[in-house]
Amino acid sequence: MNKIIRVLHTEWSDGWGGQEIRIISEMLSMRNRGVEVFLACRKNSTIKHKALENKIPVFTLPFRGNLDLISIFKLISLIRKNKINIVNTHSGKDTWVGGLAAKISGIKFIRTRHLSNLINSSRLNFINEIADYIFTTGESVKLNMIKFNRIKPEKIQSIPTGVDSKIFNPNLFSKKTTRIRLGIKEGEICIGIVAVLRDSKRHDNFLKIAQMLKNKYSNRNFKFLIVGDGPYKENIERNVQELSLEDDVMLIGHVENVAEVMSAIDIFLFTADRREGVPQVLIQALMMDLKVVSTDDGSIVDLKNGENFLISSPEISMLFSNACKAVENYSKTDFLRSSRNHIVDHFSSEASANKILKIYREILHE
Repeated sequence: MNKIIRVLHTEWSDGWGGQEIRIISEMLSMRNRGVEVFLACRKNSTIKHKALENKIPVFTLPFRGNLDLISIFKLISLIRKNKINIVNTHSGKDTWVGGLAAKISGIKFIRTRHLSNLINSSRLNFINEIADYIFTTGESVKLNMIKFNRIKPEKIQSIPTGVDSKIFNPNLFSKKTTRIRLGIKEGEICIGIVAVLRDSKRHDNFLKIAQMLKNKYSNRNFKFLIVGDGPYKENIERNVQELSLEDDVMLIGHVENVAEVMSAIDIFLFTADRREGVPQVLIQALMMDLKVVSTDDGSIVDLKNGENFLISSPEISMLFSNACKAVENYSKTDFLRSSRNHIVDHFSSEASANKILKIYREILHE
C-alpha cells in the first residue's frame, strides 16, 4: 500500500501575486489527488488567509532570516508532530529554514524556484544543492541553476504554473456582455494587461505604447485596460495623467473573475522586463484565445508554438512594432492563432499537477 504523502509548504512572502497564487493552487490540486497539505508562513501574510479560506492547516513562524534557529526548530517539531515526509519551500529565507529543518528531520526537501533572476553562485549559498529535487517555473531558470548553481540535471525540472482550462475557456463568456459591463464601447479596440502593479511589470511602458498607438492610429478608438492592484498604483495613476490618457485608460483594480474580464480584451500586451518564469497570466490569455504581444523576459519563450503570439525584447520600439501588427490584424481570425489545445496539454493545472505528483512519488520511492 502506498504511504500517505504529507507535504508542508513554506512561504516567507507577505504579498499576493503569481507565486503565492501558484502555491495555493498547487496545494489544492495535490489535495484532490490524495496528498495531505500544510502551510508554514508568516503571521500577517495574505497567503495565510487564502489557505485558511480553503481549509488548509496553517502554522505561523517568524522566518526572520536564513539561519533563524527559532523557526528551524519549530519547523522540526511541526514536521515530526504531523508526520510530514516532504517539505516544499518557495522563497529565499524559508528555503534555508525549511530545507535545513527537512534535512535535520531526515525527510525530503523540494525547492520551488519561482523567479528567473540569477541566484548567487557562491559555494556558501549551498541550500539549493542539498535539495532532493528542484522545481522551476521556466526552462531558462532550470538551465541557469544547472550552469551557475551546480544543480544536477537529473534533480531539477521545469514545471510552469498550471492554469485551470475549465475556467479559462472563451466559450464560457459573452464578449459583448462583458464589454458593456466594463463600459467599453462598440468599435473600441481593447488592449489590456493583467498583472500586479509593481515596477517589474513595466506598466509605464504599457502606457507609453498606449500613447504611441493613439497618435499613430488617430482614426481608431482604443480602450486600455489595466487589471490588478499593488504598490505602484499611485505611480501608474500619475503616469496616466502625465500622458493625458485619462479618457483612454481604465484601472479596474484586483478582480477575482480574471477569465471574464479577459474575454473583453482584443489584444493582450505584456510588458514585464525582469524576473518572470512562465507567467500564469500569459497562459491564461492564450487559453482565452487572445491576440498576445509580449516581451521575451524569463522563460516566456517556453509558451511559443508556431505563430501563437508575438514576442520581442522589452525595448519599447520592438513592443510597439508588434503592437502595431496586432492592431492592424486584430480582427482577422487566422492572425496569431493561439493553439489553445497545445497550451491546455502542456500548461494546464491538470498537466502540472500530474508532473508534480510523479516527482513526489519518485523521491519517496513509491
